[in-house]
Amino acid sequence: MKRQLHLLVIDPQNDFCDLPAAWLPPDAAPALAVPGAHADMLRVAQLIREGGAGLTQISITLDAHHRFDIAHPAFWRTGDGGAVAPFTQIGAQQVRDGLFRPAAAGALPRALAYLDALEQAGRYRLMVWPVHCEIGSWGQNVHAAVRAAYNAWEVAHLQVVAKLSKGSNPWTEHYSAVMAEVPDAQDAATQLNRAFLDSLLPAQQLYICGEAGSHCVKASTEHIADYLEAQQGKPALSRLVLLTDCMSPVTGFERQQRDFIAGMQERGVRLATSADVVPELLANVPA
Repeated sequence: MKRQLHLLVIDPQNDFCDLPAAWLPPDAAPALAVPGAHADMLRVAQLIREGGAGLTQISITLDAHHRFDIAHPAFWRTGDGGAVAPFTQIGAQQVRDGLFRPAAAGALPRALAYLDALEQAGRYRLMVWPVHCEIGSWGQNVHAAVRAAYNAWEVAHLQVVAKLSKGSNPWTEHYSAVMAEVPDAQDAATQLNRAFLDSLLPAQQLYICGEAGSHCVKASTEHIADYLEAQQGKPALSRLVLLTDCMSPVTGFERQQRDFIAGMQERGVRLATSADVVPELLANVPA
């Protein structure tokens, strides 16, 4: 009987890929290019082409933001009304001290409550990113080689690749495919996505890759591992496989990715390269 082998690709989108000039349309450029991401995505595409016959499911997550978002520059002003540059970290105390303020009148109480909750969780501090993966933009689209590979897989296997959108609530960051950093009680899309998590549970191997390893892959994998362990016990974590040559960190966050990978390995998650797993995928193809 065919084993349940599931490939999960986190945010394989143009805005995160350091695409060469030949891959760029006129007047377009990746907003938040991760060095190495283009090569990562070519390896993901090759994995699907070469080993896809052994996969029983493919899932893709998609960052989906509005231009006005708590983690984008338009949301914030400096204390004297100036623009806030991308890659600025903002803490709750800085807002209380008047160094930063929301641009929208009346937004201060909710923004402060968010920053307090985010910092209390202890996972991240607010980062103002360049506008990226804006809904409907070229940058939100999936890397062309990955999309071509999974489209061919859909046709060959008469099966849909699951696509999961995240990040459209402008009041919270949503690194993880599973839950926003601070869930909004009024928005189910920001809360723990049990339906998606439960769809992963039958996998005998869940291969995880995507961008960026320092952020969205990290946050998603941590939530998935926690849920899997809670539902099926610590030994179940051995069914998770991080494809280490199919993810890269945001510049400046290399240590965050290294610590994440080391922490997952310590918990029992397997590390592998895309080339490592092709033979086990091919072994899952019925004779």
